[in-house]
Formats: sequence, structure tokens, C-alpha cells
Amino acid sequence: MTAQAWIVVAVVAAVLLVALVGGYVGFRRRRISLEGRSAEAVTGPNAGKDPSGGYRAGGGFNFSEGGAATLERTDDEGQPHIGDDAAVPRDAPRRTITDVPLKDDLDPASDAALDEIAPTSGRLGKLRGRLARSQSAIGKSLLGLLGAGDLDEDSWTDIEDTLLVADLGAPTTTAVVAALREQLAARTVRTPEEARAVLRSVLVEQLRPELDRAIHALPHPDSPAVVLVVGVNGTGKTTTTGKLARVLVADGRRVLLGAADTFRAAAADQLQTWGDRVGAQTVRGKEGADPASVAFDAVSAGIAGGVDCVVVDTAGRLHTKTGLMDELGKVKRVIEKQAPVDEVLLVLDATVGQNGLTQARVFAEVVDITGVVLTKLDGTAKGGIVFQVQHELGVPVKLVGLGEGADDLAPFEPAAFVDALLG
Repeated sequence: MTAQAWIVVAVVAAVLLVALVGGYVGFRRRRISLEGRSAEAVTGPNAGKDPSGGYRAGGGFNFSEGGAATLERTDDEGQPHIGDDAAVPRDAPRRTITDVPLKDDLDPASDAALDEIAPTSGRLGKLRGRLARSQSAIGKSLLGLLGAGDLDEDSWTDIEDTLLVADLGAPTTTAVVAALREQLAARTVRTPEEARAVLRSVLVEQLRPELDRAIHALPHPDSPAVVLVVGVNGTGKTTTTGKLARVLVADGRRVLLGAADTFRAAAADQLQTWGDRVGAQTVRGKEGADPASVAFDAVSAGIAGGVDCVVVDTAGRLHTKTGLMDELGKVKRVIEKQAPVDEVLLVLDATVGQNGLTQARVFAEVVDITGVVLTKLDGTAKGGIVFQVQHELGVPVKLVGLGEGADDLAPFEPAAFVDALLG
């Protein structure tokens, strides 16, 4: 073999040796790095922590005596049942609840320390300051346009846009613009005060002040009035029920509360706390119990105790859940075996806009709602939702929630509301 051939063999052997040594060193480094990380995870400051960071894929209140209403029974066989739309799994640990027996004496005066309830008259006056954002969206914008003199088509388009942005809805906006055109053509508007008077008149008319907004909570000769409070999750039904009880007690009524929300944890506790603060008795069942049976027991206790009004709080349910909506119809039918349901109040969140109307239509079909309670009205810049709700449902807005305070529930008065909206 020649010297040149030996040189080639030597070079090849050297390259192979370097490659083997480099591969072995790299392998050792990777193994050491992995072993070191594992040891740190076990013994370091992050020991026991989930390395994923917890991520998992997925004026005064008006009360009147109501009448009875009937509802045809629907079949709920094979449909979802209570709790199917909740985020908490059915097999999750549940709190135990101790049954609270009814007192023999339902007289609110029997409780030692009761809340002092604010006067019910003049509560809507609070809304003026709390609708500051709505005043900017509707009042100031519209008054500025109407007080600018002769209006061209671009100005009328701006007025329509302002009303639509404020959640009045297309039908109500069309009616308001048509009425404004007619009245402005019939009279000369030269000052902001005159423009405000015209706008106020049109808006009040659209709110239909002739509708009966009294709460049907006066007792019948042989049974108490029954008020059923319904709505989707998170609208403030239990809070509204408690605030309504305060109003009734302040009016001199004897009230009993029915905690028919048997699914949400602590719902019965929350309602009983409201009742205890004003001396109203609360009837409740075990968590997960049939809500219709709790409602039945509440009305039975109300009849036996001679109370004036039974207010039944129900569990929140999505309007898309057929089984849960049928269950709500069942609650109403079971109550009506003992006494007529005088009032069905649908609680809507004023901040949800158009989706709230979709919910309302389904509830109206199932339980024949008689009135609407708009909560969180102080938290929205779109006070025009009141117009749209009444237009779509054909039932009056009877109560409005003005804040988180215990007495921040007011009767709805169209003229006072428009004055608050315009500022």
C-alpha cells in the first residue's frame, strides 16, 4: 500500500473518532440536563406545582289584586333537566343544608332586629345621576341636533343613528323619528327648551304610560297573592326578590319567600338572609330538590299562615334549554293547584341588549310573563333598552334596579325615566 493510501485511511479514521467522541459528549450533556430538571422539579421551589399553570382544555309602588292564568302542560320526557346547563358537574361535592322549620308566628314584628327600610316614594329620582352616560348618549346628542335649527336628511340620519346606538331598536326608532318630524313640522322650535319639550313628549308617548304597572301583590279573600320571579342566570333574580320583599313589608304586607332555586349553591341562604333582614319567613328545601315541590310548600305555608303575598324565587335557566323551561312551566302549574299566580316578573339584565330580548320571548311563551324588571340599569349607557323591551314583549316594565343597595329598586314611571334620560 502506498504512502498516499495510508494518509487517506488515517484521515478517515480521525474523522470517525472525532464524530464518535462528539456524539458521546452531546448525549451525556442532554442526559445530565434532563436529570437536573427533574430533580429541580421534585426538590426545588416549584415542587408540587402543576407545570401547565393550571391550564385545562374547555314614586311609590302600586299594588293591585291579580287574576289567574293557565298554561298548557308540555312533555319534558327525554329533555335536559335541572342543572344540565350549569358549569358545576353533577358529581361535584355538594354542601349540606339544614332544613329550617316554619315559625308558628309569621308576624314580622316577632324578630328583634330588622332593617330600617328607606321610603319607597321618590326612588326613581336616584336614576337621574346614575344615567349620566345615557344622558350623554341620548339627551345631549339629540337635543344638540334638534336645537340646531332646520334639519336636513343628514341630520335626521344622525338622529336615527343616535337612537339605534342607545338600544331603542329599529321599530321604536322609526316611530320616534316619524313623530319628531311631524311635531317639528307643526311647530317652530327655536330654543333648546322647546326642543327638549318636543323630544320629551315623543319619548314618553313611546313608553306607553297608560299600561298597568302596578304589582299584583294584594291578597285574595281565601289565598295570598303569588308572585313568581323568573329569568336567566346572573340577572339578579334572588336580589330582586329580596328587594321586592322589603318594599312589600314597608307597605305593611305580610310576606313569605319561597326559595325554589334548589340548584345554585347558597341561593336559599341568600334569600333567607334577605327575608331575615325584614322579618319575612322563608320556605326552602334541600339542595337539588324538586323546585316545584318547594314552591308548592311555600304557597301552602302562606295560605296556612294567612300572609298577604308569597314571592317565589326560581333558578336561573338558559332560554335554549327545553327541559329547564318545561320545568319552569311545571312550577307555575303546581302553584296554581292551590292559588292563582298573580304576577310573573321576568328579570332582565339591562346591559345585555338584544340577547335579553331573545331570552324574554321564550320566557313569555312558557310562563306568560306579566311584567319586566330591568336590573343594572345604572350600569349601562343604553337606557333605550326600556323602549325595546316593551315594544317587543307587549308587557310593561314595572320595576328597575338602580344599584346594589338594599333599597335600590324603584317602580318604573315613564315621565320620570325620560326626565332622567334627558338630564
